[in-house]
Amino acid sequence: MDMPLDYHVWGAMPEHYRIHMPKLTNIMLSLMTVLSTIWNELLHEFINKATVSFLCNRFRSLIAASVGQ
Repeated sequence: MDMPLDYHVWGAMPEHYRIHMPKLTNIMLSLMTVLSTIWNELLHEFINKATVSFLCNRFRSLIAASVGQ
């Protein structure tokens, strides 16, 4: 199951991918290299905000579900 955090992080990938546009003949190796580089370049603040946002929404859902029981 995909989580909102996944969408948030993967949503940033295309923008950064255009910067790297690999020209290698091995597409899979090229893609793995670019994605690894992008992941390493993502600011920890960006990832932390995405994580906090996901956790806050998850906790709200859990609280709402427990109150409704």
